[in-house]
Amino acid sequence: MSRSGARTRPSTIVGQWFGNGWQAPVYTFSLEYLIIAGGGGGGNDDGGGGGAGGYRSSVSGENSGGGASAESVQAVAIGSYTITVGGGGAGKASGSGGAGTSGTDSSAFSLTATGGGGGGGFDAFGAAGNGGSGGGGAGGGSAQSAGTGTSGQGYNGGAGTGTASGYGGGGGGGAGAVGQSTQSGGVGGAGGAGVASSITGSSVTRSGGGGAGSRSTGGAGGTGGGGAGGNNANGSAGTANTGGGGGGAGQDGTSGTGGAGGKGVVIVRYLTAAPGAVGLSVSGGDSSGTDGSYTYRVFNNTGSLTIS
Repeated sequence: MSRSGARTRPSTIVGQWFGNGWQAPVYTFSLEYLIIAGGGGGGNDDGGGGGAGGYRSSVSGENSGGGASAESVQAVAIGSYTITVGGGGAGKASGSGGAGTSGTDSSAFSLTATGGGGGGGFDAFGAAGNGGSGGGGAGGGSAQSAGTGTSGQGYNGGAGTGTASGYGGGGGGGAGAVGQSTQSGGVGGAGGAGVASSITGSSVTRSGGGGAGSRSTGGAGGTGGGGAGGNNANGSAGTANTGGGGGGAGQDGTSGTGGAGGKGVVIVRYLTAAPGAVGLSVSGGDSSGTDGSYTYRVFNNTGSLTIS
């Protein structure tokens, strides 16, 4: 489809005669994609929530992360295209205060979605990470800055405001909204919301930020797979294959563990008739299906999209 919603027809580059011989025809057709990176892990010791994995979409009428419009459709020809699905970052383990690990990138068609930033640890024992969406700053005795998101992929995390009442941190940024800063009374900030897509026919929200940990009330995970922050407890993991950030741990660093970020996903769709119209076939993906005139293929794991 084009950006205006009109369907993109399959195109053919005809064979041509050059001085050194005949060049065979090159057949192409267009597809739309959704590329989501792995979410960042939550920090511990009143830790910030992990940032959501970067979110890039070319689905007509939908958005990419960070409030950006849909990107251009992708033309594909005969060949094998590597699809890389990024993993979620580890939450900071108990033993000492610190930040969660950033998620890893997802990529397809030479396009990269950036892994979400890890949530920060108490009093800057570990700074919040930058990423597709930024990790939340930790709570503690002094204000802690949030990580920043990547333009066109996600938003910044929320700041840890440095209150001794509850010690809550800031929520991780989501693809659709900034993470919430520490709330009144030291309540942990909620993770930023994700972005919805109907690329598979049903509307699904992905790339939500992780909620922050607190010693009173942890922050809620952002819609779209973000893990909840711990209420004086471990943070919850982000949902697999959504790129959701992990929740921060509310306990002291010697006993609490931040939640892991959720693994990313790559989804492509194309007009079902398009490959056959130019004599091609398509394979690959962990699952596939049809929705109206479209076929979609879901990559929950790294693999190849093969056009033959």
